[in-house]
Amino acid sequence: MIHLNIDYSKVKDFISEDEINSFQKGLTLGHQQLVEKTGKGNDFLGWVNLPSEIDEALIKSIEDDAKAIKEMADIYVVIGIGGSYLGARAVIEALNHNFAALQADRTHPFIVYAGQNISEDYMAELLEILDKRDYALTVISKSGTTTEPAVAFRILKNHLEKKYGKENARKRIIAITDKERGALKKLSNDEGYKTYVVPDDVGGRYSVLTPVGLLPIAVAGFDIRKLVEGAVNMKKHIMLSTNIDENPACLYAALRNALYNKGKTTEIMVNYQPNLLYITEWWKQLYGESEGKENKGIFPAGVSFTTDLHSMGQYIQEGIRNIFETVLSVETPHKVMEVPFDKEDLDGLNFIAGKRIHDVNKMAELGTMIAHVDGGVPNIKITLPEINEYNLGELIYFYEFACGLSGYLLDVNPFDQPGVEAYKKNMFALLGKPGFEHLSLTLSKGEGIK
Repeated sequence: MIHLNIDYSKVKDFISEDEINSFQKGLTLGHQQLVEKTGKGNDFLGWVNLPSEIDEALIKSIEDDAKAIKEMADIYVVIGIGGSYLGARAVIEALNHNFAALQADRTHPFIVYAGQNISEDYMAELLEILDKRDYALTVISKSGTTTEPAVAFRILKNHLEKKYGKENARKRIIAITDKERGALKKLSNDEGYKTYVVPDDVGGRYSVLTPVGLLPIAVAGFDIRKLVEGAVNMKKHIMLSTNIDENPACLYAALRNALYNKGKTTEIMVNYQPNLLYITEWWKQLYGESEGKENKGIFPAGVSFTTDLHSMGQYIQEGIRNIFETVLSVETPHKVMEVPFDKEDLDGLNFIAGKRIHDVNKMAELGTMIAHVDGGVPNIKITLPEINEYNLGELIYFYEFACGLSGYLLDVNPFDQPGVEAYKKNMFALLGKPGFEHLSLTLSKGEGIK
């Protein structure tokens, strides 16, 4: 039995059961191709069996390193971009206190991020904080040459060595990289850094259940065993059947592709809990980078309600009708707070006095879904009983498997990202990197890319 539940009653006015079930044959084939590793991108399908292949030695090593980091650092810097940090950040922020940065009684290092941008102000201000605090870091990159994290690591490595001395600095650095190749692997060997492996057959956006995600999550003080356990449970459930009525990943893939065929080309992920923001960000990369190819794919967007009802709500209600929403709903919060009674009642809120704030939020959720469906926006609802490691593990594997299925339904390779290289070539040429002289000349003449 899985905890995650999908309700698609609010798409039935837009697509029929026959249209949903028309994807059954393709989903059965896609499921087989993922499990047997025979489909497009089959050299990057290590994530499919990953949850049940994580061994005790790896978990124990990560837990031991997390404990050592806790003893030496107030802050832990995670250096990476895209899938090298988004999965870890999604889980950490979902589980964290909403105001963790202000907690004076934190029992674990506060996690910050670098190498996910090239902002000079961001890096300079990070160093201002690290000047005054004890810190350690992990750098995550298969190659070690991706520009954003490589620049950040060069700066932070120098800062660590100046602050603690070279010998002590190397004890504060863990590299997560290729098993044998690449600049970061060579540097780690030369400097004696502790290393973990990014498996060759697992792409970045599918890597949250590797050390890429597990180490930062453990350092932040969360139970990676429960996270993995939830993923294992979802994997077992998904492997039992390819039937749309029994397999949540197949159902989700069928729903979104049936809506896509009806002209609903943008999917908006909706949450009603602020700490789920980075779950949305991780999901956006997972689906955008996997599906957006060959002029195909559903555009993934995200909103946080009720906040964004006061900004994007008008467009969703009455804008172009090419959108559908997937609501990530949470049944039970961790805290209890009621709306107080006020004798004057100047704000007119005594009608909800005594109600839990969560109950008010749930009625906002339901009322919004009804309004948006009435306005021509189908809504899929994915429900978790509560936010915890186990349920997030289920959610992660569910999204990953459904993404692979959905990509195969579109007949694209969900496991590459050739378009990501386009901006890099231009940037290298404009910066004068050796080997890019011809493109640099072309760009300087305003001719664009040939």
